[in-house]
This record gives sequence, C-alpha cells and structure tokens, in this order.
Amino acid sequence: MKALCRGITCPHFESSSLSFNFPYFKPWNKILFLGGQKKIGVRARNGFSIDAKMWSSATLDASSQQQISIQTDRKPNRSSSLYSRPSLLEMQKEKQTNRAMVYEFLKGIGIVPDELEGLELPVSIDVMRDRVDFLHKLGLTIQDINNYPLVLGCSVKKNMIPVLDYLGKLGVRKSNFTEFLRRYPQVLHSSVVIDLAPVVKYLQGLDIKPNDIPGVLERYPEVLGFKLEGTMSTSVAYLVGIGVARREIGGILTRYPEILGMRVARVIKPFVEYLEAIGIPRQGVARLIEKRPHILGFSFDDGVKRNVDVLLESGVRKEALSSIVMQYPEILGLELEPRIVSQQHFFNFNLDISPEEFGKVVEKMPQVVSLSQTPVIKHVEFLKNCGFSTENVKRMVLACPLVLALNLDIMRLSFDYFQTEMGRGLEELVEYPAFFTYSLESTIKPRHRRIAEKGLKCSLAWLLNCSDQKFEERLDYDYIDIEEMKTEPSFSMASRLAQSADESTSEDADYSEDEDF
Repeated sequence: MKALCRGITCPHFESSSLSFNFPYFKPWNKILFLGGQKKIGVRARNGFSIDAKMWSSATLDASSQQQISIQTDRKPNRSSSLYSRPSLLEMQKEKQTNRAMVYEFLKGIGIVPDELEGLELPVSIDVMRDRVDFLHKLGLTIQDINNYPLVLGCSVKKNMIPVLDYLGKLGVRKSNFTEFLRRYPQVLHSSVVIDLAPVVKYLQGLDIKPNDIPGVLERYPEVLGFKLEGTMSTSVAYLVGIGVARREIGGILTRYPEILGMRVARVIKPFVEYLEAIGIPRQGVARLIEKRPHILGFSFDDGVKRNVDVLLESGVRKEALSSIVMQYPEILGLELEPRIVSQQHFFNFNLDISPEEFGKVVEKMPQVVSLSQTPVIKHVEFLKNCGFSTENVKRMVLACPLVLALNLDIMRLSFDYFQTEMGRGLEELVEYPAFFTYSLESTIKPRHRRIAEKGLKCSLAWLLNCSDQKFEERLDYDYIDIEEMKTEPSFSMASRLAQSADESTSEDADYSEDEDF
C-alpha cells in the first residue's frame, strides 16, 4: 500500500496488503461502479478522490498499472454529474426575459407597470391575463388597476377568492364589491385569519350588531386596515371620556364608522374644544355627537370655523351661536356664505327684511339658510290670502320663522278653526304666529274648549305657550295674571321642538314637503 501511495500519507489504510472489503469504504460519500474492468471513482470526505482500474475481489494486483489521482482544493468536473441544471445567471436571465414579456402584455392593454418593480409577478403572460380578467369580472377597469397596480401581485386563488368569499359570508353585497375594492384595494393583500377576522371581532366588541357589520364595511372599508390598539381604540375611548354614553357607541359607529379612523389629537379633540369655546357645554357636545355623529367629519378650518365667522358677519350674536348649532348642527358643514347672501337678498326683496333683521331670523330658526325659496313664496302667498298685509307677514316671520316651513294643509285647517270656532281677530295671529306650530287636535281644540267652558278670555300666548301641566295650573287660578298674559312671547326652534316632544302628536313639527332641511 505504501508503494501505491508513493509518499502520500493515508492514515485510514493498513500497512499490510489491502483487501477489497465494502465495509472498509464507509468513510467515502460516493462509490460509482461503472462495470467490470472499468474505472471506479471515489469521492472521499477529506476532499480528495482516487481513480483506479477494477481489481480482483481478493487482492490488488501490484503489477497492474494503476493510477491514483489525488486532487485537493478542486471542484468536481461538471461533466461527470448525472443531472444538468441551469446556472444562477441563466435563471436570472430567463426571469428577466419573462418579466419583460409580462410588462409588454400589461402595456398593451393600457396598464402602466412602473410601480411593479420589485413586486413578485407571474412568470407567464397567461397567469397575468387570468388576474386581469378576474379583476375585470369584479367590475374594476384599467383605470382602477392603474390607480393601485400592486393589486396585480395578488394571486387569484391564494388571495382574491379567499378574501371575497369571507366578505360575502359576512354579508357584504356582491353588487358592492366593485366600489368596495375601488375604495380599499389593499384588502386583497390581507389574510382572512390574521388581518380581517380580528377587526370584525373587534367591531362586534364595540356593540356593533352582526347584522350591521356588512353596512359598516361597505360604508368604510378602510377600517379593515386599522390596527386594533391604534386609532380605533383611542377615538372610542376619547368619546366615552367626554360623556358620550357607552351604550350609544355601537349605534354611533354604525351610522358613522369613519370615526374609527379619526385621530383624537388632530381631529376630534380640536372640534370638541371649539364647540365648547362658542358656548356649548361638554355634555351638550356629547349629546350632539350621539345624535349627529357625522358632524365630526366636517372640515374644521374651512368648514366649521369659517361658517361660525360667516354667521357673526351676518348679524348673528355671539351668545346665540350655541343655540344655533344645537338646533341645526349641519349648519357647520354647509357651504354657508353663498347661502346666506342668497337668502338675505331674497328675504329683503320679498318681505323687506334687512340683512341685520335676517340675522335675527337665523337665530330663531337656523334652518332658514337651507329653505328652498319656492315654498317660502307659497307660504307668503297663503298668509296674504288669509288677509295679512306684507308688513304683518314680515312681523310674523320675524317673530316665528317656522311659519315659512310648516305643512300648508295643516296651516289651513288651523286657520279655519281659528276663524270659525275661536272667533279671534287676525291681529292676535300677528302677535303670536307660533299658533300655527301647535297641534290642532291634541293642543288647540282641547284647550280652547276648557277656557270656553270657564268663560275665560286670554291671549293665544297664555293659552298655548306652556306645557299641559302648566296649563292645568293656570286654570286653577282665581284670576288671570294680566302681566303674564301681556308678556310678549319669544320663539325659538329649540324651545318649540322641546315642548312638542312632550305632546303626543306628529303635527307640531310637520314641515312642508318642499323644504330643504
């Protein structure tokens, strides 16, 4: 063996003659027997290989010419491998070629692939065509895809179908899938288990009813991308902190889920503090949010603050701002200035009400800024046909602007009863036009009968401008307080609606069908 190794140290071989015994070759990785009298190639673990001719199974023929080649620090010859694989460089070139073909296909149908660099795309045009066709079936156009081209990185089977199936099972209507995906295409990248299901569970934990979840998602699909412990939790906690009833949170979010995406420091808190600054107590702000949660979505600087400035510039007193907002919160979100200017001109032309006087009308009924002018003219004509002069109509509107917004049929019935049964003069209606705002059946008729039975004479204000309990107390008086009778009544929409809430009728606040608000 020493002769064979010729000076090469082989610690695994014995010095005596070497028998060809298979177990003896265990340290080597590969033994390739290429047939009798053929070459044997052995790759050793220590990094060298030995090539020799086939020898006898008993002993090595020392006289036969053998070649023992010891190679160290050399890579194996690739030509001897049983499998041929493309090189990394070849694979990269093939990938670039396929990607270029996919890009050409996308450009050919009008999609700009510039934003797709670095995104894993299908290796074939057929797969990409299937994705585009599937998105088309969902109602998305080429423009929609260009608005969010990353959607092309979503697999139809692995991403799109599971997400859409989950939304469908929740109750999101298929007819709304198109708009849903236009609003929030990122949902197709989401995992149902990891991303979507936890958000839905969180919404249910906020007392949003399961049947309302689909409507919430359709109205505000972006909510599916929010972190549970981020904006959503802080906005809800802040609302509860300012006095919004916890039991109302579910209903508030169902009507206006956009609150879940509002930052407290940037959006909600400044709005709340501003309303407090114009005179609305924090508890009043909380009640406003409970009833009209959408007001939190009004633009703050260009909307809320600007509209308050417009009201002040229009003759509204600063101390009346809180009452105006409480009566008509939507006034903060209107494009108010052109409405005010138009209504000032209209009221001045038709009723000789000056811009300064119009400010007083707004204080009593802020909805006047949204009244359609056509029904206003009809109401003015009705009052004139009843026998009132233009000056009298002006006085009635300044005292009770609501006469311009009530249902005309009900006003006719009340006026007929006033003339035929009550037998009072028109001047009393000029003094107290709020008569038209009371229910004929539940308030006017029964109270008139009671005073007629007692033979009492009183003003319309004494008769009507009080609750039922207060009216009963008045009937028990030994005499009627003259000062109480003669006190000029004041009208405001807020007080009138609060009083009508105590009366079991729907006629008190029965506005004209032609009004805007």
